[in-house]
Amino acid sequence: MGDGVEGRVDELEEMARLCRIDIVKMTNAAGSGHPGGSLSAIDCMVALYGTSIRFDTNNPNWEDRDRFIMSKGHASPAMYAILHQMGVLEQRDLLGFRTMGSVCQGHVDMNWTKGVDFSAGSLGMGLSFGLGCALSAKMDSSERSIWVMLGDGETQEGQIWEAAMAANYHSASNLRVIVDRNRIQNDDFMEVQMEIGNIGEKFASFGWVVREVDGHDMTALVEVFRWVDSSDEGPIAIIANTTKGKGVSFMEDNPSFHGKAPDDEELSIALEELS
Repeated sequence: MGDGVEGRVDELEEMARLCRIDIVKMTNAAGSGHPGGSLSAIDCMVALYGTSIRFDTNNPNWEDRDRFIMSKGHASPAMYAILHQMGVLEQRDLLGFRTMGSVCQGHVDMNWTKGVDFSAGSLGMGLSFGLGCALSAKMDSSERSIWVMLGDGETQEGQIWEAAMAANYHSASNLRVIVDRNRIQNDDFMEVQMEIGNIGEKFASFGWVVREVDGHDMTALVEVFRWVDSSDEGPIAIIANTTKGKGVSFMEDNPSFHGKAPDDEELSIALEELS
């Protein structure tokens, strides 16, 4: 890699660090939320928004923008943190997380927040929604790509695989999936709840092009997203191997922080580690 690319990776790593700080701050301020899966997903999101996705900060509703579908919608702190770094949201918006009337609701909601392309609730619906967006783009003869971020626990839902089968059948080459493979879901480790095995092989069996990557290696993430940009293959699934709660020692690989906010003492520890 040239120096320019390495410098860009440094910038993205710094952006991810700032996003992590915002994630722990906003969940602490609300006293609720989902920090673990937000921290595992944020490196992928920063790499995507920093290098690949077509997004106009000054016009978040630009019709021909790429779409980002946060199917694991409870990881909204990650979405709000990256939108803050992109200049769409302000710090005061983040600190209003989960309060009545805030633009930063508990689950991402396209009716409340600029730059959000999907209203999430029950898991398992995002890939179907993304497929509809992808087919719509083709009907419009648009070059926009559709990115869908899935949680690995979410892939226990049957609707995911119906959508995966349909995407290949309809040749949705503009559809891209990122699986945040942190191996922990709401109640416990996936191997305890219902292990799903090799997700990449499953997507491949449905006709998808699959790449696996370390979801916290910014250089590798930049490379894989640039490969996607240059590829005319698809649909594409990127399996990002991640750590739940990445960056905060007591949250890492800790199922209890799937949906628990840090208290004030824990926030202090987290901010010290992230500094």
